[in-house]
Amino acid sequence: MNITIDVQDINSRVEIQVKGEIDAYTAPKLRETLFPLSEQENISMVVDLSDVSYMDSTGLGVFVGLFKSVRSHNGEFRLVGLSERLRRLFDITGLAEIIDINSDAEGGLK
Repeated sequence: MNITIDVQDINSRVEIQVKGEIDAYTAPKLRETLFPLSEQENISMVVDLSDVSYMDSTGLGVFVGLFKSVRSHNGEFRLVGLSERLRRLFDITGLAEIIDINSDAEGGLK
């Protein structure tokens, strides 16, 4: 199970492209890469999940934590490029009502 995380930090806007699967094995890498960025004041963090093929509850936990951290530092957090399957996961858990999500392809960073 592999994950690739590409981070582009442009001023106070961070764009992250995640590729692969987010599960119990890869979530710690995602967390350790993104959490330090989430603690910057007034950060705008956009995470593109258009190349994520699978995510379990461990991945959801990482994004909830990131969302809370970014918001507690007066920042903005957004997920883009969600597949129908990932979007349904956020809908079922009620997180789609809390986290800014754009599942349209044009919402991605590409």
